[in-house]
Amino acid sequence: MIPVNFNDNPFKLMTHIQYINTPDQLAELCALIKKEPWLALDTEFLREKTYYPKFCLLQIATPEWVACIDPLVLPELDSLFEALYDPSIVKIFHSCRQDLEIFYQLTGKLPTPVFDTQIAAPLLGFQENPGYAMLVSSLLNINLNKAHTRADWSKRPLTDEQIQYAADDVIYLCKIYQIMLGKLTELGRIDWLMQDFAELANPNLYEVTPENAWLKIRGKNKLTGKQLSIVQALAEWREKAAQSENRPKSWLLKDELLFDLAKLQPETVSQLTNVRGINERVINRYGQKLCQLITAAKQRAPLSLNVTGRPAKKTQQQEAILDILTALVRIRAEENALNPVILADRKDLEALLFNDEEECSLLHGWRFSMAGRELVGLLKGELMLGIESEKLNIIERTVANS
Repeated sequence: MIPVNFNDNPFKLMTHIQYINTPDQLAELCALIKKEPWLALDTEFLREKTYYPKFCLLQIATPEWVACIDPLVLPELDSLFEALYDPSIVKIFHSCRQDLEIFYQLTGKLPTPVFDTQIAAPLLGFQENPGYAMLVSSLLNINLNKAHTRADWSKRPLTDEQIQYAADDVIYLCKIYQIMLGKLTELGRIDWLMQDFAELANPNLYEVTPENAWLKIRGKNKLTGKQLSIVQALAEWREKAAQSENRPKSWLLKDELLFDLAKLQPETVSQLTNVRGINERVINRYGQKLCQLITAAKQRAPLSLNVTGRPAKKTQQQEAILDILTALVRIRAEENALNPVILADRKDLEALLFNDEEECSLLHGWRFSMAGRELVGLLKGELMLGIESEKLNIIERTVANS
C-alpha cells in the first residue's frame, strides 16, 4: 500500500492507495467492489504506437477506498470484470468513450449503468465537453498536477508519484460525482441524462467496420466520382491493415495522403513513388496492392455520401423558420440557466429543419426533453409561439371542427 499524499486536501478521505498486482489482492478488491452502490473509474493506456489501446492501469475509488489495478502484471482479470459489470453498481467516468472502448475490446461487453460527468456538466452551466481539470478546479478549487500526463504507463515498476497521480483522478471524481448528483437532483434533471448514458452502451460506438472507415474522414464531401471511390477503397484497406498489424492508421497512410492519391490516381509503383509524402516502407510492402486498389476503384461508382436534403443556400422562409426555432431555444435556455449555444446552435437547428437526424443532437437525451420535443412540435404545426404579457410562450395549436 502507498500512503496518500494529503497536501492539506480535505477531499482525500481514504488513508492508502491499494496497488493491486497479485491474484489474492484482486480477490479481496472484488469482494469490496461488490458491496458498493457506485464506483469512480479511470484508465491509463497507450496507443501512440498501436491501433488498439494498450491497457496499462485501472483506477477505482469510493469515498472510503482507492485502488490501482495493474493489468500488465495480473495473470487474469475475469473476476474483476465480473464484479465491475454488476448492473446494480453505477460506474462513474469523465469522458468515458475511450475507457469503455478498452472494456469492450477486452470482454466484448460494456459495463452498465454509467454516469459521465463530462456529459452531465452542461446541465449545471458548464461549457460543452469540459475538461476534467476544469471541473476539478471549478467544483473543488483544486489545480491538478499534470506532471505525468505524458508518462509511459507501460513501463514497470511504476513510481509512487505515478500511482499517486493516477489515483488522484478517481479520488476527485468521487467528490465531483457527489456534488453533481446533488445539484442535478435538486434541479430535477437526473432523468434527462438517462438516454445519453444509455446510448454509451451501444456497441456500434466502439466497433470499427473497415467498410465504413471512409465515413470518418473529413473533407470527403468535396470529392466526387473516381476520387471518392478511391478514398473509400484506400480507407477500407488502411483500416484492415492497421488492425492486422496493430499499428496507427497514420503510420500507413495519413488522411492527406489518401486525398493526394485520389487526385493523382497512380496505377503503377513507379507512379506511386512520385507521390510526395508516401513512406518508402509502405511502397515496398504495399505499393502493388495500393495501385491495384486505385485501378479497381476508378472502374466503379462510389458509395453514396448520403447527403441530406440541405440546400446549398437557404431561402428567406427557411431563415425565418430558423429564427423562430432559435427564439424557443433562447427561452428554454434562459429558464434553465444555460447558455443557448449549449442547448443548440444554428447547425443543430438546421439539422432539425432538414431532417438530418444523425447530426441533430436535439433529438436525443436531455436536449430533446428540454427543447427538442417542442421544436419538433413547432415544425409539425402542432405548437405555435405566441406573445402574452410581453413574453413569448408556447401555445398548443387547436384545430377547429368543421
